[in-house]
Amino acid sequence: MTQQNSSETTNGSTNGSTEKSTDGSTKRMTGARMIWEALVLEDVDVIFGHPGGAILPTYDALSEYEADGRIHHVLVRHEQCAAHMADGYARVTGKVGTCIATSGPGATNLVTGLATAQMDSIPMVAITGQVPSNLLGTDAFQESDVFGVTQPVCKHNYLITDVADLPRALKEAFYIAREGRPGVVLIDICKDVQTAEGDFDYDIAIDLPGFTMDKIAVPHSDVQAAADLINAAERPLVICGHGVQLAGVSEELAEFVEKGEIPTVTTLLGTGNLPETHRLSLGMGGMHGEAFANNAIQACDVLIAMGMRFDDRVTGRLDKFAKQAKIIHFELDQAEVGKNIVPDVAVIGNLADTLPALLPLIEDKRHPVWLDRLTEWKGETADTDILNLELDELIPPFVLRHLWEGTKNTPKPTIIVTDVGQHQMWECQYYTHDHAGQLLTSGGLGTMGYALPAAIGAQMSDRDRLVWAIAGDGGFQMTMQELAVLVQERGLPVKIGIINNGFLGMVRQWQQIFYDKRYTGTPIISPDYVTLASAYGIPALAISKPEDVAPAIEQANNTPGPFLIDFRVKEEVNVYPMVAPGAAVDDLIRRPKVVQGPSGIQPAW
Repeated sequence: MTQQNSSETTNGSTNGSTEKSTDGSTKRMTGARMIWEALVLEDVDVIFGHPGGAILPTYDALSEYEADGRIHHVLVRHEQCAAHMADGYARVTGKVGTCIATSGPGATNLVTGLATAQMDSIPMVAITGQVPSNLLGTDAFQESDVFGVTQPVCKHNYLITDVADLPRALKEAFYIAREGRPGVVLIDICKDVQTAEGDFDYDIAIDLPGFTMDKIAVPHSDVQAAADLINAAERPLVICGHGVQLAGVSEELAEFVEKGEIPTVTTLLGTGNLPETHRLSLGMGGMHGEAFANNAIQACDVLIAMGMRFDDRVTGRLDKFAKQAKIIHFELDQAEVGKNIVPDVAVIGNLADTLPALLPLIEDKRHPVWLDRLTEWKGETADTDILNLELDELIPPFVLRHLWEGTKNTPKPTIIVTDVGQHQMWECQYYTHDHAGQLLTSGGLGTMGYALPAAIGAQMSDRDRLVWAIAGDGGFQMTMQELAVLVQERGLPVKIGIINNGFLGMVRQWQQIFYDKRYTGTPIISPDYVTLASAYGIPALAISKPEDVAPAIEQANNTPGPFLIDFRVKEEVNVYPMVAPGAAVDDLIRRPKVVQGPSGIQPAW
């Protein structure tokens, strides 16, 4: 939304006093102050960013808000990480994450982080500076078309050229970010708007034709149709996704599946919606889900999809996905319904409304034959307890299982933040998640470098909570400069585990399986991570022996402040099971069996 040029400008500092208008109904202030006043009213207490010329008036006005403790600014080392930090903060708190950057490269550096959050439906508001409005379109220093560049990766965005339009844009931005399916809104604000004075009135009604988020009536006929199919099913199955967590209905989900005795598979971002220790939990399905979970998808007669979008990593080959089943889709975003899978029944609405409406319609039922079959499949395909293996070399699944053992009994559920790749899938397979939102990861975009900055954002929401960032040696090197933030933020106690195998692991795995082991571009060297950490004053260990893993994790957990462990693991270990590209979800490359070696049971990897 492009606004008209501001007719008001103010020279000098933007950090002057706020003045009331003559009738006292509004306040007179600069655009820069409007930004911070709005953020305070929107309950923003932490913002992640990096200053620069075009956003400098706003940073100048920030000093007062930091001085009195209303807003805390976290200085990042790269703007992409500002967006990832805001993302991690939003996922843990449920609030709108907020980040800020200057024009040109500062704003364009945000784009990957914005796209990451948008793909995963994370509420975020990004504020960027822009060149003065009279220089727009002149290729001025550090000018870029931020509005155009970010439009494809945002839920909505604004270009503000008139200070009179700023208060409404700020209020609308937070509303749009959080309402309906959450997402990212960017506000690009010209420098002269930040220095101009105007009336700040935030008590304004939201009026957005085409974006009506008044409470939508529960579609009772569709809910009843869904209940009828579920009650008649002999082999029902739930697949639940991130929408369950966003709606805050994990307890209702458990009540629903217990009442109908319905086994449950999760997506990657749905991990923990049903405790994985629950007798009806089958864990994650899809490309790297266990065989019994994917077999269940292919054998069920009614598939109940809740808050998930039938991503290709879940479905595999679409024309072979759950063909025997009637499909029910509970979904907030109508655009997702029928996009990949056409359901037999669609229930459009917020799960916070539709799932409670469904519960009283579900009959108390038991499905012993169905559950016995699933138990049999589990027995055939479940992995041997990795901690019982006699290992000659350190392998990643062993590390992730020990991480769970060492963090499962914390006062508050431990938050695990992963990068993207093999370690991400091993985390899902070997860390048992009993709480919704316990795993933070880039699901839709698959962003390497996500773990450390998102973990910083998560930790900023609660310094007393245990937060672990798990990254590969490739992804960690993309954002490892943010170690400085841990130190600058008074020893922020994020614990870091690097799964260091000397490769871009998941790409190497595909090269091994599908490209005749032509490892082009995937071998990667690393710095000495212990020395790197010491340069920042962060304690660290390098571990290569299985017997040293548990003590190292315990030491990290008990050390105040940040701690880094370099887990130097066996190089060529693959993630199994795996659904090959273009294959059906139950057409799996299976995990190799363990074998009896001279020193006991050993993995065949």
